Amino acid sequence: MSNEEPLIFHLQVARKKPENIKHPEGYCPFCDRENLTNILDKDGDCIWLVNKFRTLQDTMQTIIIESKDHLGDQSSYSQLENRKIIKYALECWQKMINQNKYKSVLLYKNFGPRSGGSLRHPHFQIVGLDKKDGYANISSKNFQGVDVVSKNNVQLNISRYPLKGFVEFNVQMSQDGDVATFADYIQSTVKFILSDDFYHGHYDSYNLFFYNIDQKIECKIMPRYVASPYFIGYQISQVNNEESLMQIAEALQKRILAE
Repeated sequence: MSNEEPLIFHLQVARKKPENIKHPEGYCPFCDRENLTNILDKDGDCIWLVNKFRTLQDTMQTIIIESKDHLGDQSSYSQLENRKIIKYALECWQKMINQNKYKSVLLYKNFGPRSGGSLRHPHFQIVGLDKKDGYANISSKNFQGVDVVSKNNVQLNISRYPLKGFVEFNVQMSQDGDVATFADYIQSTVKFILSDDFYHGHYDSYNLFFYNIDQKIECKIMPRYVASPYFIGYQISQVNNEESLMQIAEALQKRILAE
């Protein structure tokens, strides 16, 4: 498979998946812990397991159930709980990378009705791609931006070169960076996105995407909304003007420094 070829999606498998974002009364397999199968590892409430509904061809799809709390999320966890979950997700991701079985290994999270997810229960996904380079269209430039805060070899900025647009937040951790600070900046940014301080509370969805680039661990935090036609039709991303980026950076910085 060349990297230009799309991943093959199995609709027949997807049709069997449970869904409880649009239908909150729906069955939640992640709450039904006694019937979970193909468990790879456990750490407290966190469970890493093989995805029962593997919809993508030439991949290994796995899931980390973050918590027993069906309505939990980075925005509601305690600081200590969030730190533990982020650290565990990074460790599981690295274990899968170290297997040297996949061309690339992706770590990401969906949250909210516009994020592309089907289950409300908080979870990360770790996906090994057999034949595709998940970083083929990513460059270090996508993580450059307006500085917000930095501490313990961890930086938070707002991207000047977003992948999709318009506002994307980047948390960058050097090899000797502090994982707790990395987790804290992610948590603070998620809370900010879902708050009234960011576009008057317009957003209820986001994605977390993790990358290992230039000897740094990068987390790109994307507020989710209806995509621009320029991106959908032409793969042209847009970014807010500098004044707007600075205003958002100042509001987020103020929030973090007050925590």
